[in-house]
Amino acid sequence: MSRHQGGNAENMADQCEMEDVEDEMDDEHIDRERGGVESDVDEFDYSSGKEVDTSAAQARRGQDIQGIPWDRLSITRERYRQTRLEQYKNYENIPGSGDKSGKDCINTKKGCSFYDFRKNSRSVKSTILHFQLRNLVWATSKHDVYLMSQFSILHWSSLTGKSSEVLNVSGHIAPSEKHPESLLEGFTHTQVSTLAVKEKLLVAGGFQGELICKHLDRPGVSFCTRTTFDDNAITNAIEIYACPSGAVHFTAANNDCGVRDFDMEKFQLSKHFRFPWPVNHSSLSPDGKLLLIVGDNPEGMLVDSQNGKTIVSLSGHFDYSFASSWHPDGVTFATGNQDKTCRIWDLRNLSKSVAALKSNLGAIRSVRYTTDGRYMAVAEPADFVHVYDVKSGYKKEQEIDFFGETSGISFSPDTESLFIGVWDRTYGSLLEYGRRRNYSYLDSMT
Repeated sequence: MSRHQGGNAENMADQCEMEDVEDEMDDEHIDRERGGVESDVDEFDYSSGKEVDTSAAQARRGQDIQGIPWDRLSITRERYRQTRLEQYKNYENIPGSGDKSGKDCINTKKGCSFYDFRKNSRSVKSTILHFQLRNLVWATSKHDVYLMSQFSILHWSSLTGKSSEVLNVSGHIAPSEKHPESLLEGFTHTQVSTLAVKEKLLVAGGFQGELICKHLDRPGVSFCTRTTFDDNAITNAIEIYACPSGAVHFTAANNDCGVRDFDMEKFQLSKHFRFPWPVNHSSLSPDGKLLLIVGDNPEGMLVDSQNGKTIVSLSGHFDYSFASSWHPDGVTFATGNQDKTCRIWDLRNLSKSVAALKSNLGAIRSVRYTTDGRYMAVAEPADFVHVYDVKSGYKKEQEIDFFGETSGISFSPDTESLFIGVWDRTYGSLLEYGRRRNYSYLDSMT
């Protein structure tokens, strides 16, 4: 992945702010805070000093889901969307990759509704630190979400509408437990590049190869380690999984070309594989036998999870990949690339991908399947998240449309909720969607 020094998100957003329009939005936001703009539906609660969230009922009445007051701006939402589509500059490591990739993409039926809008929570700000890494939102239940907000890792409850700080990495962090391979002196001012939460374990990866592990049911930090002291040490992705024995492990994909497996029962490094290029993402197959590797090479790899040896290379993308995910069936998997496609692969025939799905604006930065395998969500760097019906062969699609950088996407383990982190100077928030069911009458009770 591209090296990035410094942690100011203002300096790294994916290449394409429409400054004139966004400045007007910011000016309007300032005017609103000063009480200078009158409106029947005000997005700011002066009594509490907090921005007001958008509910499903308000959205059904026509209110913008992000609370953007289009009626007060000199441009319509439709025109601003067209401007974004025309002017957004996708980041490419291999020039022209986006133009080459669209030729074999399948046509999808858009306009489907698999997940309904529930709420936009503007009181919780989801942020990013690197323009290529967007795995900073994780749901552990249909109501509980963990996300990065500046230097804080927050827990957000959609039930209470409140956030609580789980970990603050702006100062000094050190483990409260003693383990032989733990870095007892800890870290100072960690810049978190990636995050994962599962099995009551939270793991944060940093720009200097830091790994901070916290058990959510224990006080303090359990384990700290630095994977490498290389100059190019950024932690790109983390995946937490449970072994058949029940032991909790996690893998960390790193820019130093390594993938490391850590055993959280023994608090130690159990495997370390090296590859020819920086690894931007890795995914373990459901049976634990195969490791999917993607990174700074158009080709991906399937490797043996026990020894790291390459089993087969995957050819089809035209740029570097930053996302991967296995379908729960263990037969198919997906890769997301800067060539603006998500490709679907089948273990029974890996000579080429079985489907290629085209984005609207830019690279595919995050891919997630529901645990039942029915849906797959794909996040672009900004403005769009696509939800595909796997059963239809990915030919039916719901397009979730907003404005802002995507910090992460996450389905809840029970598949009932989909959360989308949006980073924006003014309208940063957490979007919440609920799986559409036949008993939609229950929506009236929320």
